[in-house]
Order: sequence, then structure tokens, then C-alpha cells
Amino acid sequence: MTKPKPAPLPIAYSQEVAAAKQRGAPIVALESTIITHGMPYPGNIQMAEAVEQIIRDQGAVPATIAVLHGTLHIGLEKHELETLAQTTDAMKVSRADIAFAIAERRTGATTVAATMIAADYADIKVFATGGIGGVHRGAEESFDISADLTELARTGVIVVCAGAKAILDVPKTLEVLETQGVPVVTFGSTEFPAFWSRASGLKSPLSLNSPAAIANFQTTREQLGLEGGMLIANPVPEEDEISSEEMEIYIQRALSHAEEDEISGKQVTPYLLSKIFEITEGRSLETNIALVRNNARLAAEIAVALG
Repeated sequence: MTKPKPAPLPIAYSQEVAAAKQRGAPIVALESTIITHGMPYPGNIQMAEAVEQIIRDQGAVPATIAVLHGTLHIGLEKHELETLAQTTDAMKVSRADIAFAIAERRTGATTVAATMIAADYADIKVFATGGIGGVHRGAEESFDISADLTELARTGVIVVCAGAKAILDVPKTLEVLETQGVPVVTFGSTEFPAFWSRASGLKSPLSLNSPAAIANFQTTREQLGLEGGMLIANPVPEEDEISSEEMEIYIQRALSHAEEDEISGKQVTPYLLSKIFEITEGRSLETNIALVRNNARLAAEIAVALG
């Protein structure tokens, strides 16, 4: 007996992305949790629009990804982006619950893992974000490890970031990526960055100095039939960074608050980022915005180099 085919996935492409796909133009995927969970309105919409424009200025097309009322959107129209920026109850969706959000007609903002899944589904090869998730501090007791790491091992998308978020256990995060066979390449440096900081004190597994070299590396991986994605760590511009020594003081304070307030699970990262924003009196957010813009620029250059 022939197994019936599932109904088509409810998916919508923005006019800009649909036109880009038709003519074979380079496209860069963008996540949406940074909009709904990363900063308040109207700063979030201003940041999102600025990042999209940076990608256009480099000759590529931005595709901000989200689930809106059960439809997976690859690229958002201006009014959809505005509405999402003001949404206060959007789900934070990853691999485990992106299908749930679609099936239950919910609105959800995509994490790194969910954005990679959607980008791969739409045949988009490059994705720009702020920082990836990873192994949380104390994971030997909590077992709190982000789905971003396993997604990088299975989904063939280049992820451009400023390293793993410094609130994490960065050495263990790199170890897991190595175990999963994920290439970790730092752009223009031999030292792996630490999100708000240009240097983590850890040697980068690999280093490349041009978008063309990154594109060539990815093409070679595909020729070999290697599965999974590639992580490109792009250090935040020097004029925007906060040193790792200074940030560690703020992170320890935020971790103490999280322990006192019994924060766990998906709430840990947004809680810590919010608390660090308070402690640094907004400096962490300014650096966050700068690194996202920097990553968008590099991602667009890689997408163009991939042709």
C-alpha cells in the first residue's frame, strides 16, 4: 500500500526573497529570537531593519525567519517585521518545537537551530546571528546543552557568529563541536572570540582570512559529501568590544542572580543577557548590536562568494 504524502508545509516567502530565489541571487538567513527576546521595542525593529540593509548593501538578500500564526515565513515583509517586533508572547522555537508551533498555528521566533532548519528547507546556505548557544556552565549537573551544537552537526548551513555566548562554558562548547565534526573557523584571527570580546584565550581550531576562502572550503566539503554545517566565528570590531576579563566579572554577578532566582531551562540565556544589560548599563547591548551588524556583513560577503 502506498504511503500517502503529507500535506504541503504552510510556508510563505517574502516578495524580496521569492524574487531572489527565482533569479538565483545570494540570500542570507536571519534568526528572529534576537528581535522578540533580545531587546525591547523599538530598538529591536531598528536593529533588524539596519541588519537587513547591511546585507542588501553587500549584494545579498536578507531572509528573516519566523513562524507567524502557524506559517513558516522565509523573509518578512515590513509590516510583518514590525508586528513581530511588538509581539510579547512569541514562542522561542528550536528543533524540538518548530513543528509544534506550525501545527498549533502559533507565533514563534526561531533560535539558531530552528533558523538553520528553515534555511536548509529553503535552500539558503548562509545564516548570520549574534552568538550560538552551547554547553552551559555547570552542565555536568544540569545537562544543559544547546540544540545549536547538534544542529550544526546535521544541517548544512554556514553559521556566522561572534563565537559562543560568553555566559557559556566555551571550552566545553568547542569540545562538543569537535566531537560532532563541525568545522570551527575564526575569521581573520587564530584565537576564538568570546561574543562581547575579541579573544577568549582559546586557540581557534581553524582560521581563514577571506570570504572567498570560506566559500571554497564549503564547496570542498560538499564535493567530499560531508554533512553538517560550518561555524564561522567573526570577532566583534575592536572599537566595540568589552574585554573578556571585564565581562567575566559581569557574568559571575548575573549567574549569582540566576541561582538566587532559580532560573533554569530556556529561561537561562535571556535572563542572563537581561541581567548583564542591567549590570553594564546598556554597554553589553551596544556591543551585541555591533557584532550582529558585523556578522551580517561577513555573511553577505560569503553568500556572494558562494555565487
